Amino acid sequence: MKVYNTLHKQKEDFVPVEPGKVKLYVCGPTTYNYIHLGNARPIVAFDIIRRYFLYRGYEVTYVQNFTDVDDKIIKRAYEENMEPSALAKKYIEAYFEDADQLKVMRADIHPKVTEHMKEIIAMVRGIIECGLAYEVDGDVYFSVRQFAGYGKLSGRSLDELQAGARIAVGEQKHDPLDFALWKAAKPGEPAWGSPWGKGRPGWHIECSAMSTKYLGKTFDIHGGGADLIFPHHENEIAQSEGCNCVQSVNYWLHNGFITINQEKMSKSLGNFFLLRDILKKYSGSVVRFYLMSTHYRSPLDFDDQKLTAAEKSLQRIWTTHRLIKEKINALEKSPGSDGEGRNALRVLPEKTRESFIAAMDDDFNTSLALAAIFDLCKEVNSLLNGKDFQGGQETVAALQGILSFFAELDAVFAVLIPQEDETDDLTEELLRIIIELRGKARVAKDWPTADYIRDALKPLGIFIEDTPDGPRWKKEKRH
Repeated sequence: MKVYNTLHKQKEDFVPVEPGKVKLYVCGPTTYNYIHLGNARPIVAFDIIRRYFLYRGYEVTYVQNFTDVDDKIIKRAYEENMEPSALAKKYIEAYFEDADQLKVMRADIHPKVTEHMKEIIAMVRGIIECGLAYEVDGDVYFSVRQFAGYGKLSGRSLDELQAGARIAVGEQKHDPLDFALWKAAKPGEPAWGSPWGKGRPGWHIECSAMSTKYLGKTFDIHGGGADLIFPHHENEIAQSEGCNCVQSVNYWLHNGFITINQEKMSKSLGNFFLLRDILKKYSGSVVRFYLMSTHYRSPLDFDDQKLTAAEKSLQRIWTTHRLIKEKINALEKSPGSDGEGRNALRVLPEKTRESFIAAMDDDFNTSLALAAIFDLCKEVNSLLNGKDFQGGQETVAALQGILSFFAELDAVFAVLIPQEDETDDLTEELLRIIIELRGKARVAKDWPTADYIRDALKPLGIFIEDTPDGPRWKKEKRH
């Protein structure tokens, strides 16, 4: 398996710290607002990466944090007339509501900053003892020039950074490049006791402390959006390696931006779309499929048309899944003799599995993996819709094998099998009755009634197709 390591700007063989185990840390949201689509991309990308490691037999420890104390949280809490802790709790709960709709598995550990002050203070103290930080009137700063490897992740030199660095009003740091590890308390803000007086942590130290606690001084993969490479992840490296004196992370993985008209989606630019607003128009399965249809490192431009196209593509997979189930039911009711089709059906899972694994082993190339699944669907559709297709018990077993294969891959992608909430039992039964009535109208050659039923269902997102095996229907979400 190869992964693209931002640290070395190349694909590298993945070799875990412990054989058969993967330790993975991903930066979670700062909980001052609902997540937008740009936030959702790393959530889905690293969920798929985690699931694929599990699929390949690894034991995975997955940690995703919540930043629940921060300048933005304090500002938003003041605006909403809430306590910062209550505001953070509100948006953490909202995060899980949205992530659940995207079929995202809960992390093994979801640490919160406010619950890890002991570890954060201990790490700040350790960095000071190593001669890499200093205290000024209750503030503690990391001394960037004292850490020899600074800039190795982002590829930025100290001279380049110096050109744009400034000391803000109220700061007393020795060098414009230095960054805060601990901030002295301000009136009315949340604060915790420390050796330097009451205060709260800087943003970067939080992830260093929590990742070290749960994954150790050196772990396998640290992930996040490309916008976190600098300064957040660069500063994490300086803190963790400065304190622990070992390489902190072996592989740094970063997903590409979601853009609007080629410009990065972000709250600061005001061009973001809240995920929950998008989920009012498209199902979580469709949004997840859209996000995984492009390689995680590539930029992904957003508009409604692309989501609609993703929905139609996902429906193609679901239609094949339903077609297989319908064919199994038909063959079990009226079995014939097994034809050559059974042999072609038998080899499809293994052929597709090889392509799927080859794509995902190459830096988790979901777009190529999906191409292999679409090839499978195309071949299955062609075989089952063939005029001479027939089958008995062996053919049924081969079709059931393909259904099992869909379930196997769905452990990674989570959207390949039509979900019950897309068409509930009552919908299924009502449609069966309606289609049965239409069938009787066709037998009676009452074409106006048959056409009326078919055309009246279209605006509801129900499409009927007449086939040699009888009518089939599919459902598309209305917009």
